[in-house]
Amino acid sequence: MKYKNILITGSAGFIGFHLSKYLLENYNDIQIIGIDNLNNYYNPILKEKRNDILKNYENYNFIKMDFSNWHDLVNNLKNKDIDLIIHLGAQAGVRYSLENPWAYESSNILGTLNIYELARKLNIEKVVYASSSSVYGGNKKIPFSEDDNVDKPVSLYAATKKSNELMAYTYHHLYGIKMTGLRFFTVYGEYGRPDMAYFKFAKKIISNEPIDIYNYGNMERDFTYISDVVDGINSAIKKDFDYEIFNLGNSRPIKLMYFVELIEQYLNKSAEKNFLPMQDGDVLRTYADLSKSRKLLNYSPKVSIEEGLKRFCNWFLENKEWLLKT
Repeated sequence: MKYKNILITGSAGFIGFHLSKYLLENYNDIQIIGIDNLNNYYNPILKEKRNDILKNYENYNFIKMDFSNWHDLVNNLKNKDIDLIIHLGAQAGVRYSLENPWAYESSNILGTLNIYELARKLNIEKVVYASSSSVYGGNKKIPFSEDDNVDKPVSLYAATKKSNELMAYTYHHLYGIKMTGLRFFTVYGEYGRPDMAYFKFAKKIISNEPIDIYNYGNMERDFTYISDVVDGINSAIKKDFDYEIFNLGNSRPIKLMYFVELIEQYLNKSAEKNFLPMQDGDVLRTYADLSKSRKLLNYSPKVSIEEGLKRFCNWFLENKEWLLKT
């Protein structure tokens, strides 16, 4: 590993946790500084459990802070050795952005600006940052390619992620910082976010509660298992690009009803279904074109939706006593 001192934002989040754990287990000579504000967007018990696992590694140093506070960010990190930033921290969720847009401006716009400015002030060579498939909005061209126009986001969350990409280019152009953006496509798996559909479905099915199915089930998603995303991020760390954006998906859109059937099968329990119209900010289909990622990152997703959901459901059943409280 070229980089020895890595700052990971959102280290107690879903993707940040899995990436940190992977790096700590596979590279003995690295030091990770993880930062997270452990906020209550969803139950902090899950973030704390992830973080407690990471704290077992002696080369993991956690600092609780909000990176949207420039003063705290600089004071905590100005004397740290950092040669790579992996910026995964963000206010997540398309639907919540309709309720609390200010949280997205604070974390995703101001917070990301702070991270890029920190990279400039500390003379950090490279930043790998999280973007999202949501930037494609209601794109009619299938599959979604990095070359597609993404100027019409259909949610504020998507708009903030597009903004992150634009700011990244500016910091690359002005200051020469290498910037690699990764557009994640519906990442799922163990220790995932409880606000996401698969997690909510599992909780409600186990609890004998009805599940909400939007657009009457007529939707498709390019679900990407967490280990495949981690592989993609690891490749982006190793490879040097001046400024690039990559899709990290599975390139196999899954019909929502088949997705529900698999969860029912692996939980061995049928769901009571509440069919509803489409929600504001939602899209009918996501589908990643992986041509560029395969060529330049050697990215090749390996875990099928069937295998990935089976792993998640087995984990959920093993841990359901505390997961039902999240």
